[in-house]
Amino acid sequence: MSTMIFVNLPIKSLKRSVDFYTKLGFSFNPQFSDERTACMIVSDTIFVMLLENSRFAEFTTKTIVNAHNQVETLNALMYDSRDRVDELLVLALAAGAREPVPAQDHGVMYARQFEDPDGHTWDIGWMDPSTLDAPPAI
Repeated sequence: MSTMIFVNLPIKSLKRSVDFYTKLGFSFNPQFSDERTACMIVSDTIFVMLLENSRFAEFTTKTIVNAHNQVETLNALMYDSRDRVDELLVLALAAGAREPVPAQDHGVMYARQFEDPDGHTWDIGWMDPSTLDAPPAI
């Protein structure tokens, strides 16, 4: 079995979050979803658990940050083309996201960033596959 990752994000409104991510093309696994939780499928091994704040609080004794004011994590997804990165950003903005920084073009790497309606930061990018076999730059 491959290692799987479940990123857990606190959210204010399950409906708003599911609507937002559905507009970006993501689907959800009803087996791991309920009235306060939705399991968003990113890939065969990557899932994002969208947990209403009251549900998220059941898993921690720490204060839940307001992601509009503090950064709790930077979630990064890499795609197979620059065009796909741009397409996803357009969808995110149309669905209500905010782009906090301009595109970053480093030639071999291209990155965009958006904040979802709850303020969670998503880095979306592309890397030139020809550079992946190159030895690391020191």
